[in-house]
Amino acid sequence: MTNSTPTYQLEPHREFGFLQVRPTPSPEEITRYYADEFYSTQYPKFNNSLLEVQIQDREFHEAHWNDICDAVQGISGKGLRGQKILDVGCGWALALRVFSRRGADCFGFDPAPEAVEYAKRQGLNVRVAGMETAEVFPGERFDVVTLLNVLEHLADPVAVMRQLHDSVLKPGGVLVVEVPNEFNAFQVCAQRSLSLREWWVAPPAHLNYFSGDTLSRLLVGTGFSVASLEASFPMELFLLFGENYVADGILGRRCHERRIAFETQLRENGFGGVLRDFYKSLARQNLGRQVTAYAVSQR
Repeated sequence: MTNSTPTYQLEPHREFGFLQVRPTPSPEEITRYYADEFYSTQYPKFNNSLLEVQIQDREFHEAHWNDICDAVQGISGKGLRGQKILDVGCGWALALRVFSRRGADCFGFDPAPEAVEYAKRQGLNVRVAGMETAEVFPGERFDVVTLLNVLEHLADPVAVMRQLHDSVLKPGGVLVVEVPNEFNAFQVCAQRSLSLREWWVAPPAHLNYFSGDTLSRLLVGTGFSVASLEASFPMELFLLFGENYVADGILGRRCHERRIAFETQLRENGFGGVLRDFYKSLARQNLGRQVTAYAVSQR
């Protein structure tokens, strides 16, 4: 792959309705992109995946990952201690470290060797593997599987979801899927009002574009029942307020810090539950920068 943007079209998936890039890069091209380029400083558009950025915002991210732990415990009816968790596309495994501190037996894989080596130095059971299959630990079945900002990158997300259901999750296991919530009303309104291109359409990094509705449709269609949907802060509000961060990384960072302050103040003053309920209500309207789905494997 090259740095230039290839010619592409977005087409709705004929069964589940989420949008897909066509033509789709081959699995080999996708694996090579993530192994060689995704974590590189050559791609500042995705620099929130760089280790230094993740560490800079550690408290913010860890609060979210702890929310995920709490939600999983609420759905499964049991604590995480001793449960096997697989993080698909684990990156630097910072989320896995939170799950491990909660007592889970943690596994993960990622195509980027430098990220996996870092995770191994933290004592985690992670492997280098491409994203074309989730069966990276033969013979293991998991109580919980997480795909945090992964599904949008996959060449065939439907096949991976079916594999997770049939071969990777235990019956009744919990699946957590987090994806960008694209083409939402705030986003499209801001794009039209400010005469911007569709900046969130970004192949070869993002190949699939979901909303809460289409993600739910995919989950139900591949054998899961959806227990809960939660959104994240609607960053596009800043655009609608006139703060055009799309081409201004410094302004974008300031907007992100204001979002962090919003969440931190609510959590520190005892309103974490209100924050979660607020994000659930946004998800019902297909609003919010991201959407997180919690689903249970049905047999």
